[in-house]
Amino acid sequence: MIQALEEMITLLYPRRCPLCQDILTDKAALICMKCRTKAVPIRGPKCKTCGKPVASLETEYCPDCQEKTHFFTSGRAVFLYEEEIRKSVYQFKFHNKREYAGFYVSEMERVCGDEIRTWNPDVIIPIPMYKRKKRQRGYNQAEILAKCLGKRLQIPVDTKSLVRVRKTIPQKSLGRKEREINLKNAFKTSTNALELKKVLLVDDIYTTGVTMDEAAKVLWMAGAEEVHFLVLCTGKPDC
Repeated sequence: MIQALEEMITLLYPRRCPLCQDILTDKAALICMKCRTKAVPIRGPKCKTCGKPVASLETEYCPDCQEKTHFFTSGRAVFLYEEEIRKSVYQFKFHNKREYAGFYVSEMERVCGDEIRTWNPDVIIPIPMYKRKKRQRGYNQAEILAKCLGKRLQIPVDTKSLVRVRKTIPQKSLGRKEREINLKNAFKTSTNALELKKVLLVDDIYTTGVTMDEAAKVLWMAGAEEVHFLVLCTGKPDC
């Protein structure tokens, strides 16, 4: 009965490619063959702290991380935030394409799974969304990614311990200093003592790192000893 229902849903709402949105004829595929070659993960040397691409193996840190000491321990991203991936993430966030998370998380595990296991996190925590904004949108895209990733990697997901306590304006329209002011005191923990010591924060996009820093600082003050992050996309080093 359940299988028949799933087949009917698939027939009525066929899965589409997360990049070009064409119908996927292969039921097991998460992306079409044409777009598979376009979805290229970040390759080559990366910043040891935030995972942004750097010019050479001799360059240990991107310009952002050379200038700033972060509260998070380290982080990684799968794709650069450009072209087809940028359009796909926009659909995921603002047009209810939650099914794209299947492809996103499969790539997160494939590209960064070994590093996540090295970090050995006790828990995955998604970057929270302000409750009113989440009600308006209907979902938190970071939470969807975190839950899918936790299921694949068998790591618990905690959506309660870190909360966003005030409304902030969209970060994309702000410079670094404005972002820092915008996010100051935006997060808090629901407990004064975080029992789990190694945390993996999950979000969709990383640019200047201000959001991750603010969240990591709050977790660190609550007792976390290591805070790593994993995102789907990152901006270029000058973002």
